[in-house]
Amino acid sequence: MTQNDLFLPAGCTLRSATSEDIWSIRLLVLGAKLDPTQIRWQQFCVIKCDEQLVACGQLRNFSGAQELGSLVVLPAWRGQGLGTILTQHLINQATQPLYLECLGQQLAQYYSRLGFMPISFEDLPPSLKRKFGLSQLGKRLIGVPVVFMEYRE
Repeated sequence: MTQNDLFLPAGCTLRSATSEDIWSIRLLVLGAKLDPTQIRWQQFCVIKCDEQLVACGQLRNFSGAQELGSLVVLPAWRGQGLGTILTQHLINQATQPLYLECLGQQLAQYYSRLGFMPISFEDLPPSLKRKFGLSQLGKRLIGVPVVFMEYRE
């Protein structure tokens, strides 16, 4: 499935975030219980529907790699393809090898359908090993179901 196979609902737009979006992005990220410490609005793309920000996601830059992160769709807007459209858009914007970490097999299966493949912690680039190190520790010590993934065309 490609972005061209999906269409935004009427009244919705996909665009780069602006400084005016920062509080809506923060609320989405915090509401999804994601890491709020890496929020830089300049790295985000958003989907607005009828003037409400309903989805966001970002590309974080690291040495020799990028991370797709903070992907959130408001619960009332899920199931309409917005997450897939936003993910495909971010994939198309990536300029370096692209990685992500997600919790659980259900999310891993979702991202697998979009071209991401599970990889071991050892196969991550050094810059992401530093960033994902705490997740790996939680996985080893208490079984946190984190999955590391790499985008492969």
